[in-house]
Amino acid sequence: MHRIVIVGGGAGGLELATRLGNRLGRSKRAHVTLVDRSATHVWKPLLHEVAVGSLDTNVHQISYVAHSHWNHFTFVLGELTALDRRTKQLNVGPVLETEGMEVLPGRSIEYDTLVLALGSRTHFFDVPGAEEHAIALDSLEQAERLRKRLLQACQKKTAHSSTGENPVVDVAIIGAGATGVELAAELRRMESTFKDFGILAKSPQASLRINLVEAGSRILPALPRRVSDSTQAVLESMGVSVLVSKAVTEVRATNIELADAQTIPSDVSIWAAGIKAPCVLGSLDGIAVNRINQVKVSRSLQSETDENVFAFGDCASCAWTAENMVPPRAQAAHQQAMFLFKALCARLDGLPLGLFQYRDHGSLVSLGSSTAVGSLAGLSRGGKIFVKGYVAEFIYAALYRKHLMAVSGVRRAAFAIAAHKLSRMLSPRVKLH
Repeated sequence: MHRIVIVGGGAGGLELATRLGNRLGRSKRAHVTLVDRSATHVWKPLLHEVAVGSLDTNVHQISYVAHSHWNHFTFVLGELTALDRRTKQLNVGPVLETEGMEVLPGRSIEYDTLVLALGSRTHFFDVPGAEEHAIALDSLEQAERLRKRLLQACQKKTAHSSTGENPVVDVAIIGAGATGVELAAELRRMESTFKDFGILAKSPQASLRINLVEAGSRILPALPRRVSDSTQAVLESMGVSVLVSKAVTEVRATNIELADAQTIPSDVSIWAAGIKAPCVLGSLDGIAVNRINQVKVSRSLQSETDENVFAFGDCASCAWTAENMVPPRAQAAHQQAMFLFKALCARLDGLPLGLFQYRDHGSLVSLGSSTAVGSLAGLSRGGKIFVKGYVAEFIYAALYRKHLMAVSGVRRAAFAIAAHKLSRMLSPRVKLH
């Protein structure tokens, strides 16, 4: 059978593997394999909720082993380390347990068609101390690490405060894109729950002092100005200090330094300032990449240097217009997964692949359980329709429901949503341990 190997089980990679497994794997027309360094999948836009403890990962994560069994593809646990295009083999590194003992050895996997969907990693821009002292939000493990750091910082400040003193925990979020903005709003909701359960002092004054730092002239620079201004107004009404045109020059254990010599105290520093593709892509055999390691692909999503290698999502550099590239968004990965599903089926039939055309449906930013702002593609040529409040929040929630249905089907998605609702009724708003 034709061997299709997909590396990366993010939103796009998992959706593609699921669709190909159910179409080609079930009928024995192709052998579909998904490779990922993690055992479970969590939708990346939800990691900021994991970081503040407001999302139950046991409900929302998908086991790759179980999912592959149900959807007629094979799952391989491990991380891509090398590629030999001549023999059409990729190398997967060994899997180690927590103590460093080897669980699975390194392996080689043969392919006829290779799809790279490794997503993106945090770009620290070589800022001194950033990787050492700031926490990123690339994975479930990092989100859990941030949650524990926040909880411990709050417990420590409260335990060591004097009677009558209002302990303040300083949090610095570096980067005011969608992740930084949504995290700032979630932290305010976390603070309220911590006060209810005595982890923070029940004071009318803010116990979390949140600074959102952006090097650009405005927050959410990739979104329309109206969305940016409206979002900043909501954040400031929550008591979040928004600092724009402030480049970070150094991150230390207890503070961050800005280019204008200003020092901001920080008990917990979070880096959400930029992305790049995984470094391994830049080392692969003859695969052309750009300056941030994204694979250069044609409009058919094939590598410019190998027609048997495809790439999509955050790890691919694909032209949208003559001036712009396809943006690193979840909607782009979904559209490209749908295109590749049809293109790879056509490839097995000897038909043309076609050309990918990105359609921008707008963007939404969640600022709480009933607050969201964004812009949606209008029905006329006028461009975007500005939305906010409950309507925007409903649409934002629907995006995740759509992702669940794409990878799990309607029935399992419905059970997952119901389990989430029950979990919210039977447990505190955020995880307290």
